[in-house]
Amino acid sequence: MAHSVTLIPGDGIGPEVIEAARQVVAAAGVDVHWHEAEAGAGVVAKYGTPMPDATLNRIREDRVALKGPLTTPIGYGFGSPNVTLRKALDLYVCLRPVSSLPLVPSRYEDVDLIVVRENTEGLYSGVEHLVVPGIAESLKITTEVASVRIAEYTFELARKLGRKRVTSVHKANIMKITDGLFLECCRRVARRYPEVEYQEEIIDALCMKLVKDPTQFDMLLTDNLYGDIVSDLCAGLVGGLGVVPGANLGREWAVFEAVHGSAPDIAGKGMANPLAVILSACMMLEHLEEDAAARRVRDAVTRALGSGVATRDLGGTATTQEFTQAVIAAL
Repeated sequence: MAHSVTLIPGDGIGPEVIEAARQVVAAAGVDVHWHEAEAGAGVVAKYGTPMPDATLNRIREDRVALKGPLTTPIGYGFGSPNVTLRKALDLYVCLRPVSSLPLVPSRYEDVDLIVVRENTEGLYSGVEHLVVPGIAESLKITTEVASVRIAEYTFELARKLGRKRVTSVHKANIMKITDGLFLECCRRVARRYPEVEYQEEIIDALCMKLVKDPTQFDMLLTDNLYGDIVSDLCAGLVGGLGVVPGANLGREWAVFEAVHGSAPDIAGKGMANPLAVILSACMMLEHLEEDAAARRVRDAVTRALGSGVATRDLGGTATTQEFTQAVIAAL
């Protein structure tokens, strides 16, 4: 079966790692018709925005996209194209599985976590303004609708995957109304899934416990800002952002992406690690019901790493293309 997928190379090292994933998907024998689309800092001068309407419409038509990293300036310039993408397509789930990989240097073994982050509201939405010179205000919006649907997604995923525990992450001891509403919705949904253990952790305590022993957690259910922070923390437990995949999912559309930045300092040098985007492509293949191909790619990644092939960020010497070819050879 042929699949139509929007391909967004992105900024910096994006085109290199996206091309690596495209090669691996082809080697796995999956028939994909790629429709390349533009986004990121490199297209602002051309379109006046880092996320052109034509790109959004292309994703709407294909329903699935594989995306490279996009640059967002810090403290000035245009807003986040990733936030624009999530809001425009109502991609309310940010899914970040975090697992230990063979021979990848890290402090822990046997880490197997899934972070499920609400993706559309909260403090991270960037609804802010200058009240008067010297005073800025940011709004944290929490709704029952968004809180219930992210909780429902999480517990349904736990049931589907046979996961045993969901931990809701909050700061309701301080933000009693906003985080309190989020918790109340999570508790209400949890009662419908008695086979899944439910617990709650305050965000700062959770971070401390993750660093002490990440294996005590199974699935983490978070709001937008906490999820962004916790998912990167969890990536650090297994080797960094270069080895962790990600997906942004809605009821109609799905965008799969590497979760690391655009790393402009090494762009074009063949040094980028394509592992995260290759694993994101595996998630995409599962979404397309190409489960066998996804398993073959994951097995090939494991064999490539197990043979000692690794990029510089993982302590090896392989270039982007050398690692890609090692995965293809393992297929």
